[in-house]
Amino acid sequence: MDADADDRFHLSGPTHMMPGAGGVRSLATTTMMIDWDNEEHRRCIAACIVKGTYILEDDRNTCRLLVGEALAPAWWESFHFRIVKVLKDDCGRKGEHKFIFGAIYEHVPPAGAPRHPSAPQYVVALRGTMLRHPDPFKDLWLDLKVMANTLHRCKRSERARAEVEALLGAGCSPVWLTGHSLGASLALDVGRRMMAENGVSLPTFLFNPPQVSPAPVINALHPTEVGKRDLYATSYVLKAGLGLVLSPHRKRMETLFQRLAPWAPRLYVHDRDVVCLGFIDYFQQRQLIQERFRGVARSAMTLSYRDMLFSLVGADKERPHLLPSAMLVKNSSDCDAHGLEQWWKPDGQLNLSATRYSYPGA
Repeated sequence: MDADADDRFHLSGPTHMMPGAGGVRSLATTTMMIDWDNEEHRRCIAACIVKGTYILEDDRNTCRLLVGEALAPAWWESFHFRIVKVLKDDCGRKGEHKFIFGAIYEHVPPAGAPRHPSAPQYVVALRGTMLRHPDPFKDLWLDLKVMANTLHRCKRSERARAEVEALLGAGCSPVWLTGHSLGASLALDVGRRMMAENGVSLPTFLFNPPQVSPAPVINALHPTEVGKRDLYATSYVLKAGLGLVLSPHRKRMETLFQRLAPWAPRLYVHDRDVVCLGFIDYFQQRQLIQERFRGVARSAMTLSYRDMLFSLVGADKERPHLLPSAMLVKNSSDCDAHGLEQWWKPDGQLNLSATRYSYPGA
């Protein structure tokens, strides 16, 4: 298999959706068998479009731009999408090549057929870090911003928000948000702000979204289930107590949670991926504590120690992982835990569990 095999749709794409017995792998395969009411198909399509966004930048960087040479288009054209705008990084010196970090795709049903009610009109897809890129440092710098909780102030985030607002202002609906890893953090920021500031709940597909937390360290110590539960319970009680002292911050966060509650992004995580492990612990432990201490859990789930510390110096911040509602889809199969390709495989090849989490009383 050639070096670009992972980027070739007919070799590495969702062959179970390709026409033909058993998913025949053919260069001529360009039209997929799509059931828009099928959650598996929607997940596979969103993941493939993000993959195409990665390859779009790779095509540009390797000068695969001529018709027949570019590998990216098959990853969205196979699902009846066309690219309408490429999103490029605005940072950098004048005359310097600008990285493609995302793109906007429009769904164009075949042969003038009406768009399926469950299909999007537009998809805004954002790629993650490209470590094998000749110049990965811009991506790595943004990874540091994820850790510092300052990603929302970067140019990519501002550009993505502006593009989504323009689509919504033009009456486009529905608009899907999707991204992988760093791109999932960007999509999370955009979706969160659309809901908090405009009251618009966008279907959001987040693949391996990063979450900075002590969860990987705690799990590496192999605590017993009882010990882990007691540790989180103690932390929740402490946060609830601090919330009583820092009442203005607590009330602001509770109001924010009420506004965000109708939006339930889909978080696709792997239970061995340290990058997104924090989301698993955040939702699972808060659910367990909610069953034991409902009042404490309701207050503490909106708070983080870091945000409360900032509130003491008059800085209103909130950690992006603090989500009132979400659909957490966990994969426990043996695969590349942080890889995007796991998410366009059929359910039968994955060990999936899906749980809906909601803000109590919302």
